[in-house]
Amino acid sequence: MASITDGYPVVLRLDGRRVLVVGAGPIAARKLESLLACGAQVTVVAPQIADEIRALATQRLIVMIERRYEETDLDGVQLVIVSTNDSRIQQQVFDDCQARGLWCNAADDPDRCSFILPAVARRGPVIVAVSTQGSSPALAGVLRDILAEALPPNVQDVADLLGQMRAEMRSTGLSTESVDWRPRVKALLSSRPPEEVARVDKSDTSAAFVEEAVDEQDQG
Repeated sequence: MASITDGYPVVLRLDGRRVLVVGAGPIAARKLESLLACGAQVTVVAPQIADEIRALATQRLIVMIERRYEETDLDGVQLVIVSTNDSRIQQQVFDDCQARGLWCNAADDPDRCSFILPAVARRGPVIVAVSTQGSSPALAGVLRDILAEALPPNVQDVADLLGQMRAEMRSTGLSTESVDWRPRVKALLSSRPPEEVARVDKSDTSAAFVEEAVDEQDQG
């Protein structure tokens, strides 16, 4: 097993990317919910399919293959999640993924994971993710809930507003990395309730911000 200190956290963009889920029980169903929300193109393979997963196939939200896993199921796939009660299948899928250089996560089996799924809370574009490297998913979930509760109520609106500001700066050829964003972020989070941020004229605000950023870069 890899060292529990070796994790490198990332946020994957799965929109339009092919993901294989091996297994079709309740745990796999929860994984599917998150994958579909991210826009992944999901194929599920399992000899027995839970009704809720079968319903997704009926709605053509996933591709369903009702049989045992085969190594060729990995063809064209970019990410793999395994959720079965059969340790031999989990080992086989993990070994096949390792041989192909594919990322694989086996539910509740950190020894057969090349990546760990964190506990996640979402507020629009803001993602709070907590991982214990597979040592205690329950702890990760509790910490996730604590951090989610601590998020300012206007965090989603602030994120949308700042995203527009950054996009406008890039469109004018300015460097977004040369500006100290932290004072602006703190001011927006602490002084504006959600309804006020939502009412902000984003075009005027972005224009004023870009002008201020130009002055900062000229002075720098």
